[in-house]
Amino acid sequence: MTATAAPPTARHQTEALGAAERSSMFRHASIVAGVGLLLMSALAGFGKFFALDGLVTTGDATQTAHDILGSEATFRLGIVSLILVAALDVVVACALYRVFRPVSKNISMLAAVLRLVYAAVFVVAIGELLGALRLLSDDAYLRVFSVDQLNAQALLHINAFSDLWYVGQFFFGLHLLALGYLALRSGYVPRLIGVLLAIAGLGYGIDSVGATLSQTPWTPVSSFTFVGEFLLAVWLVARGRRLAS
Repeated sequence: MTATAAPPTARHQTEALGAAERSSMFRHASIVAGVGLLLMSALAGFGKFFALDGLVTTGDATQTAHDILGSEATFRLGIVSLILVAALDVVVACALYRVFRPVSKNISMLAAVLRLVYAAVFVVAIGELLGALRLLSDDAYLRVFSVDQLNAQALLHINAFSDLWYVGQFFFGLHLLALGYLALRSGYVPRLIGVLLAIAGLGYGIDSVGATLSQTPWTPVSSFTFVGEFLLAVWLVARGRRLAS
């Protein structure tokens, strides 16, 4: 007689369903993280490098005020873009925690917390931009301050945004270093991406310390070392559906 396979028990069926559900959640988190990172890149590029840097003239409060008021809608949209970036940081931090939790729950949690700290500092920095805009666009302040004084104070707020941005980048750099370690240990993320994430983290850390110590305008190192996070985003979107926890 040929032995027949025993039917699966309820426990085995439950375990199989649980594993399938975890795999589905893992793939979903991978795609959410990848799409979030790509959206953040586009929003930050517009908000920081076009709407802000394109309208601010370093050391010239009058020209900066003139350019911002002349393109006020663009400046406001830039601020909104940066607020969305901060919100996406929270989403991405949670999604990346889920992606890398199988490697190390504790280090994944640390990486998520570091990104959340960065997001909190970033929100405070964005508040400085709102303060600058209020000074320039509200005529009520002209009853107390001259135009030159308002322009100078607005530029101080914008410079405070940059200072806080660099402070936040230190925590962001630590976040990327943790991600790089997790990627190298994972076995499912290409090791090259792990190395590039670590390099990107070092770049942000160097920028944060260098901008603080330098007595002259700092040239960002991260402009050349940012590639790791972008490649991680592309990889997560392209391969996220194939990943399983």
